[in-house]
Amino acid sequence: MADFKDFNKLDIRVGEIIKAEPFVKANKPAYKLWIDFGKQIGIKKSSAQITECYQLDELIGRQVLGVVNFPPRQIADFMSEVLVLGVYAEQGVVLIQPEQPVKKGDKLG
Repeated sequence: MADFKDFNKLDIRVGEIIKAEPFVKANKPAYKLWIDFGKQIGIKKSSAQITECYQLDELIGRQVLGVVNFPPRQIADFMSEVLVLGVYAEQGVVLIQPEQPVKKGDKLG
């Protein structure tokens, strides 16, 4: 079992998707995302398997939650720096986002 100390090790922040494109070299259908987490963290890249629920044009400007303190992970020719959080639903992966707009970089608490 994980305890609260384990949860506190995760740095989960709000970011805004500023760029999205198809990730054609990924093994499973995915998008390349560029996410702005504000001045303190900056712009980070992520590979996200969210193609079943989202079109590229509807991702720009969307706020999402991401784990910003995992080590980067090489996926094909792309370095994924952030784990974007989503729910594995019947229709595909659904992104987790704040109910109301918040500042980039705000921390999940």
